[in-house]
Amino acid sequence: MKVEIWSDIACPWCYVGKARFEKALAAFPHRDRVEVVHRSFELDPGRAKGDVQPVITMLTRKYGMSEAQAQAGEENLGAQAAAEGLEYRTRDRDHGNTFDMHRLLHLAKEQGKQDELIQVLYRANFAEERSVFSEGDERLVELAVAAGLDAEDARKVLADPTAYADDVRADEREAAELGANGVPFFVLDRRYGVSGAQPAEVFTQALTQAWGERSPLQLLDQGDADACGPDGCAVPQS
Repeated sequence: MKVEIWSDIACPWCYVGKARFEKALAAFPHRDRVEVVHRSFELDPGRAKGDVQPVITMLTRKYGMSEAQAQAGEENLGAQAAAEGLEYRTRDRDHGNTFDMHRLLHLAKEQGKQDELIQVLYRANFAEERSVFSEGDERLVELAVAAGLDAEDARKVLADPTAYADDVRADEREAAELGANGVPFFVLDRRYGVSGAQPAEVFTQALTQAWGERSPLQLLDQGDADACGPDGCAVPQS
């Protein structure tokens, strides 16, 4: 079974939702037969690469809330993250463009290290003091290396703005076609969708239902025919 997760590194509910999904997946009897793929989704695609601002400032301007309301929201998110065993800095985080991070995630996907990189990026953005937005490309290279990628491979991607750009845009178009207007958005075998950072129990139910309702292979009975198997190949008899 394949589970695709549309998310953004700047999305706190994606950070929390991933932990809740993984809790459900860890207890799922068929977890070794579940492939998880992370897909790109930008919450702020129009933001310029160098446009970095405090999260609280971004929230007050984008949603028209007061600073007190924005800070209360961050405190609530911190509590939700802590309940999942996650660290979360409720103050002094910043916000910026995530396009380059998504491009690196496609590089990591090719090398089988996508989950490692997204986890490193989440932790860096939500738990660590150093910014993932304001220190330039070398900060992202450092994080890519921490996830097991080669530093020069990461630098080459970041130096070429076209590298994996089409892959990111393709993910985003596909999200729109599937009706995802927010993240996290989980798609199970292209049959079921789960929106938001749902409780682990909801993910357990979704995994169980999707697994149980997979269509078994229907064989067309066209009579006996020669074939090869574990014991060898049938030899025609004259």
